[in-house]
Amino acid sequence: MSIDIANEIDFDSQLALNSEATAALFLDARTANAWSDEEITDETLQAIYALTKMGPTAFNGQPLRITWIRSAEARERLVEHMMDGNKAKTLTAPMVAVLSFSTEWHSLMPTTAPHMADMMMPMFEANIESRTTSGSNNAHVQAGYFILAARAAGLAVGPMTGFNPAGVDAEFNADSSHSAFMVINLGKPAGPSTHDRLPRLDFDLATVTL
Repeated sequence: MSIDIANEIDFDSQLALNSEATAALFLDARTANAWSDEEITDETLQAIYALTKMGPTAFNGQPLRITWIRSAEARERLVEHMMDGNKAKTLTAPMVAVLSFSTEWHSLMPTTAPHMADMMMPMFEANIESRTTSGSNNAHVQAGYFILAARAAGLAVGPMTGFNPAGVDAEFNADSSHSAFMVINLGKPAGPSTHDRLPRLDFDLATVTL
């Protein structure tokens, strides 16, 4: 199995980003499992969301909902529902984001897509399976935007799906239409990564041109 080697591609000639931004968002960025104790401010969280919301979603639905876990009390409640291998790093991360999607995202179409709200809202209201599938798919797309936005803010991320979604929903989403699908640790890493980056699939293996 081969991988693309970054220095074999002339990114500077192919991308609108400069080399520093490309490195920060993609090439040098690594998943973190151990953290420094540097605090993440509310202003940084607001900046991350301001970028996250700008990515495209179907019908401009923006189904992603974020619960920021800062307090020790909320952290303990969350960790109860994490897989054992994810508990310690979640306890020590400066900030944790629980990503959920709204199954009622269509109700905000008068704000998010007023030009099509009258036509599309009744259709999605009548078809919970369709709107749930759309909400889940597009929130997962937004999770990718979220990770890049956090990296743009100078943070490392640790995305995880190793948790009990039903338990997290009961703990944090009980009074809403939200459904948790990912937990992401955020912060400055405690130090450089101690292991090599795992292989990535190369262009010819992962893509086809028709």
